[in-house]
Amino acid sequence: MAFSVSAQTSAELKIQIEEEIKALEQKKQQLEQQAQQLKGSISQTQEQANTLKNQIANLKNQIASLQTQISLTGKKIDKTKIEINNVQNDIFSTQEKIDKQRNTIGQLILFMDRRDKDNLLGIMLKNNDLSDYFRQIQSAMTVNANLVDVVQELQSTEDKLTQSKNSLEEKKSSLESLKQQQSAQKSSLGQVTTDKNKLLTRTKSQEAEYQKLLAETEELQRQANLEIFQLEDKLRLAIDPNSLPLARPGILGRPVEGRQSQSYGCIATAFARRNYPSCNNKKGGFHNGLDLAASYGTPLHAAEDGRVVAIGNAPHAYGVWAAIEHENGLVTAYTHMSARSVKVGQEVRRGDVVGSMGSTGLSTGSHIHFMVYAPKTFTTKQSAISGVLPIGATLNPLDYL
Repeated sequence: MAFSVSAQTSAELKIQIEEEIKALEQKKQQLEQQAQQLKGSISQTQEQANTLKNQIANLKNQIASLQTQISLTGKKIDKTKIEINNVQNDIFSTQEKIDKQRNTIGQLILFMDRRDKDNLLGIMLKNNDLSDYFRQIQSAMTVNANLVDVVQELQSTEDKLTQSKNSLEEKKSSLESLKQQQSAQKSSLGQVTTDKNKLLTRTKSQEAEYQKLLAETEELQRQANLEIFQLEDKLRLAIDPNSLPLARPGILGRPVEGRQSQSYGCIATAFARRNYPSCNNKKGGFHNGLDLAASYGTPLHAAEDGRVVAIGNAPHAYGVWAAIEHENGLVTAYTHMSARSVKVGQEVRRGDVVGSMGSTGLSTGSHIHFMVYAPKTFTTKQSAISGVLPIGATLNPLDYL
């Protein structure tokens, strides 16, 4: 009777867990829809004219997007914990069945062992008909064989459940890691809020004041870009072609899945001509990296195994950045981050999170400016205009992605 109560409790718990999973799935879908809507809203805002109203709207959308991502991760962790609990209960129930069947097998073995020890006279005295005795032995052997098959089947089920549990534990560990990354996102959430309030304070909510501030900032950005270009132009002349890895897809992994908003090289747009060093007889502006846009706080990943060789903050250029040197000699740089997750000297593997996407430094919206430097050309420079700058002979990232 006690066993049936236990089974009933287990069944009720399983139903409760399934209901909680269903509720969390619905909440997860709602949060994902909100996140997609916010991504679209942020993208549209960035494409509009740069006005105080749009900049404030953009910052508000970044805050809402981050809050949604943090909530979504929390719900995913809750769901995974429930799934683990569910599998653990199934393992426990299966183990109970295995123990019960093994106990029955043990009793049958004892029964047959006692029969084997009886001498012929004892067997004849205990059984009116020898055929009854042999039928009992045959029946016991058949039952035993069937029980062994059942135990093996249950053991196989338990092994599969254990594998499922291990897989879920790995998923939970991955989500817990993401939760740690989002603690950095929470601090960047506070930074975005501070930036919004600071912008309102400095401009006194007046469009004219904002445009004046914008013009001053863009001038500093142009000076920083010119400084970077002049230094890197000299380094490009010193590239040793023999030191370059063979250019082919897959040498490096994409740091983030996102929309390509600006390519590498001489770009013939009004924005490029205004903000980047002149190229192609002043028809364009030279852009020394690849821009990939996604929502604020999106994790950024190391393009290949390597070691972090430099980090910095360049307020009027790359914002918060990190650089990684790889075994093939290439150095990759990740910029405009809202939060950085690595430190100098740290070993990283391809795909490891190095930071979160942001809009720090010279940036019109949430994106990463991804740079690839030729071997033995990377260095850093303290700029009088814009903090610590990563400098090197840049290559086209698309040649290696």
